[in-house]
Amino acid sequence: MNYRILIEKGENFGYVAHCPAIPGCHSQGNTMEEAIENIKDAIRGCLSALTEGLISAD
Repeated sequence: MNYRILIEKGENFGYVAHCPAIPGCHSQGNTMEEAIENIKDAIRGCLSALTEGLISAD
């Protein structure tokens, strides 16, 4: 499954990544490539936590 991500230049350094489809799913990286890899990991972690009932989808 594919998820849209948003990447913004950080205010002080690096990049901030968000996955709008998953509330609270955010990450960052020093480079855009690092931010992309980190948000992929964050998405996997959020989906796993949702599946296991550790967090709410609200």
